[in-house]
Amino acid sequence: MPNRRGPDRRRVLAAGAAAAVTAPWLMTRSGLAGTSTSANETIGVGVIGLGIRGRRMMTQLMNRDDVRIVGVSEVAGPRLLAAMQAVEAQDGEPCAGYLDYEDLLDRDDIDAVVVATQDHAHARPSVLAARKGIDVYCEKPLTLTIAEGRAICDAVRDGKAVFQTGSQQRSEYGGKFRVACEHIRNGRIGKLQSVDIGVGDPPTPCDLPDEDTPAGYDWERWLGSAPQRKFNAELCPVGVHGHYPRWRQYGEYGNGYLADMGAHHYDIAQWAMDTDGTGPVRILPPDLVDGQMPKRGLVVEYDNGVIVKHGGRSGCTFTGTDGTIYVDRGALEASDEAILKDPAAVGDLSLPETGGHMKNWIDCIRSRRKPICHEEVGHRTASVCQLVVIGYEVGQPLTWDPVKERFTGDHADEANAKRSREARGQWGIPSA
Repeated sequence: MPNRRGPDRRRVLAAGAAAAVTAPWLMTRSGLAGTSTSANETIGVGVIGLGIRGRRMMTQLMNRDDVRIVGVSEVAGPRLLAAMQAVEAQDGEPCAGYLDYEDLLDRDDIDAVVVATQDHAHARPSVLAARKGIDVYCEKPLTLTIAEGRAICDAVRDGKAVFQTGSQQRSEYGGKFRVACEHIRNGRIGKLQSVDIGVGDPPTPCDLPDEDTPAGYDWERWLGSAPQRKFNAELCPVGVHGHYPRWRQYGEYGNGYLADMGAHHYDIAQWAMDTDGTGPVRILPPDLVDGQMPKRGLVVEYDNGVIVKHGGRSGCTFTGTDGTIYVDRGALEASDEAILKDPAAVGDLSLPETGGHMKNWIDCIRSRRKPICHEEVGHRTASVCQLVVIGYEVGQPLTWDPVKERFTGDHADEANAKRSREARGQWGIPSA
């Protein structure tokens, strides 16, 4: 991997500065950052977004001997300071902290970056990093809109970056999901007919009351491309928190709890059907109940005739002509135990065992191979969730072209308008 030399115009938050919580002290980087280490020995990683997921992934990386955290970025002063102090406590040297992730991406010693912001803020830093050739691990769901997902894929291609999406069920949980997908793809339940995906509801508009922005919080940066509104701690918790904030519920920032776990379970459906490079062709919303659109029941249909329904038991239930397989993080079951216990036949497909999702990304940074949830996988899984949300919103049967990534036929104009969203102010993805 090349050693990158960026412009020396960076703004850095001094490690240990108590003022960080109320009025962050910005200064030049000189003297704060450590010297660059050869990429052949140590991978320099930055972390953008230091909520519960960002901190957990930062800890995973800090526990590796072959990775060094070279800087962190966060819009909430207390979380930024806490992350800087955690890295310094382990490494024994100051950690640079940035309010503006673009300054982090300009460092000359950054090889890779973790993006763990709100869903609506995933695309811009991922695109900017990938265009620079910086490798990216981005949390799931990959993007808020279909257009953003395609922009990430284009940037990864152009920058020759290694990209991993955080749909880690392919790599974790004792291999349950991998084994289930192997059995399905090897025909152990016959011809697959349907999949039930038990995840949460579509998004709702944000109706939270206005609150005063705490000192040390850059609320404009938190909003980014989302519509203007006042601060609310349900969206951006005060302090270092150990829970998942409620922004996931609201369409301004995510695609509801449907896409939250849907980015895991629809991903497994895609893997089991071997449709990582495509998607459904029809979207069929449920019938209205007392004039209202139900929150569950929408079906997407693939060109192989398999239907995938939003609803049912938590996780994924696969139904074939010869039986069923159910899989979730704590369960792997079949209608006949022989389906799971009989030995594999000669020539049966074996899906890759990665040894861990973060490990797979780091291994691929060194080998320059595609990770198990690379950018196209992440984009196509997020697209399925986005198509489901659009189907609920339009409320009419829709036809989708997964090659052109456009709706065709009846109601296409209304649906196509929902493939993207105009960004607020300066927060859109800049032209390449």
